[in-house]
Amino acid sequence: MSKEEDVPKVFRTLKDRAERKFARVRDAPLHPYGGSGPQYGHFFHTVFKAYMKLWKYQQQNRAKLTESGLQRSEIGEIASRIGQLYFNQYLRTSEARFLLESYIFYEAIFNRKYFVGSAKDRSIRFKELRFYARFLMVSLVLNHVEMVKLLVQKFKELVDYSKADFRDTNFKEWKLVVQDIVRFTKADSAVLNARPLRYTATLDSHPASATYVARYHAKRLLKFRDALLTSYHKNEVKFAELTLDTFRMLQCLEWEPSGSFYQKHSVEARENGGQADHSITSGLIDVNLMADMTDPNLPPNPKKAVLYRPSVTQLISVIATVCEKLPPDHVMLVYLSTSGTSGNCNTSQMDNPKISRKSAMSSGSANNHHEQSNGFCENHITTNGDSDQYFKNSLSLSPSRNGGSDNLFPGDIIPFTRKPLFLIIDSDNSHAFKAGSTRSRKG
Repeated sequence: MSKEEDVPKVFRTLKDRAERKFARVRDAPLHPYGGSGPQYGHFFHTVFKAYMKLWKYQQQNRAKLTESGLQRSEIGEIASRIGQLYFNQYLRTSEARFLLESYIFYEAIFNRKYFVGSAKDRSIRFKELRFYARFLMVSLVLNHVEMVKLLVQKFKELVDYSKADFRDTNFKEWKLVVQDIVRFTKADSAVLNARPLRYTATLDSHPASATYVARYHAKRLLKFRDALLTSYHKNEVKFAELTLDTFRMLQCLEWEPSGSFYQKHSVEARENGGQADHSITSGLIDVNLMADMTDPNLPPNPKKAVLYRPSVTQLISVIATVCEKLPPDHVMLVYLSTSGTSGNCNTSQMDNPKISRKSAMSSGSANNHHEQSNGFCENHITTNGDSDQYFKNSLSLSPSRNGGSDNLFPGDIIPFTRKPLFLIIDSDNSHAFKAGSTRSRKG
């Protein structure tokens, strides 16, 4: 067999190998506190390596593979899988470079129309629909407003065409996805023209000023590197497994990318030589473009676990995992947005307008720092002889608000205050979690 005849065979072998490796991480937790981090980290590395090898091989042998029957949709499928891997890795690490790499691949698929012609093949059409949904998610998180508007329009049209092209197929679920993204973007449009929710170097204090700010703090300055975000409301605005509340909090906990990429103008493509814009029209996807999209002077984003409708057990498990690995000089942020339930609640307290809907509890401040003596933690919540007060009012992690095992009580959180904790409760029952009974015992 000649070397040219070997090319399609090698390509199929590389593709099958990459797909088998991907199957091993398909169900891996998409947050950094899944319990098997190092193991899944190794698997993700091998999957990346397998798909990048496959991608480079098809680039180097594109002509021969096309002659042997390689379809453009197959190239788009590989690129889409790489974009998916990069986005999943962003969710696990919160590193902006993975999010930007994902955008590069998805944008190239969109502009080069790799899935054009899917009207003849239902399986390709479904791959195209999944591509649009994933690209929309990446564009949303990156806050690329104009791209989001364009993708929503194209996505709606594609679903309508799909119902006409494949009359025997039910596209009801995809119609619901379209409704979700339209509702999401409409709800978020109120802040589209405002300043970015992310920390922006041009609008916020530069990281270099931290050393000057630190001298105004008391004895201790805590580092913020870990966060847990979740919300649970009936009929809440969401897209896929990202709710509007967690989306906005996620934006607030990241730095706005400010690399030279954002100052570049699009390069006009030329058919006969000249400079080409690798992000739009060339036959190659420039995997090094990300270097122009990141600013090495910005600090790393904090790691975040964005949980979609977790059970109380799952939520507590993740908080415990974060606390176990939290260094002594670090603080963890927990954001919970959900409805409240009341036991023997004080009605007058509920109706008091001075009680804010959002309350924050912070343990780990300069005057309430963590000390250990004889194996016991000096920080504690005093119950004044009535521990039941921490198991009266609660947050409901279910759509029914019926109580039982779906309720999260203040007493469930108390054990985790042994570590520095900043708790944000966005609820009509947030007063139950106020830190008014926290004190520090001396001596």
